[in-house]
Amino acid sequence: MLRHGQSEWNAMGRWQGQADIELTDLGYEQARRATEKLGMFDAVISSDLRRAYMTATIISNGLGIGLMPPDVRLRETHVGEWQGLTHDQIERDWPGYLKEHKRPPNFETDDSIVERVTNALVDLATEFPASEVLCIAHAGIIRVMRRAHGVSDPRIANLGGCHFIVRPGHSSPIEVGEVVDLFEHGELGEEL
Repeated sequence: MLRHGQSEWNAMGRWQGQADIELTDLGYEQARRATEKLGMFDAVISSDLRRAYMTATIISNGLGIGLMPPDVRLRETHVGEWQGLTHDQIERDWPGYLKEHKRPPNFETDDSIVERVTNALVDLATEFPASEVLCIAHAGIIRVMRRAHGVSDPRIANLGGCHFIVRPGHSSPIEVGEVVDLFEHGELGEEL
């Protein structure tokens, strides 16, 4: 699962959540360059949000793989009152919340994210057994999945992500693998 290319709000330092924001020119270039770094996959799928769907479209076309219909369960975290705000605005209006990992009232819970993303990944693994599927999604859900499975929670750069091994029918169907970073810091410009 990879994070989408840079979006307009990434470039502005705004929390996107489920806002449907377009890629920047750099985001389009990141997606095009990703095809040079990725191997082959049996399928490509994305969240239904434009920044992920456009990234997936460019990659699937570049790899010559058909793009599956988007899956709403791969959407970014619903960030409630923080949608569209910058780090400084959040700190001004909710002092200490970010440092203390507190969230505003309408912020989606980690349990909700883990349930929907796990269901999406198990469904994909069931549809594509013994296959490799590329999911283009969002940093927030990747990080929540990593934390939920007790592994490190590093920042996820644009076109960075994580390997997930999915075994439908197991009591713990998700195994979290290594962090993936397709571009070295600064290779394609500053990434948020």
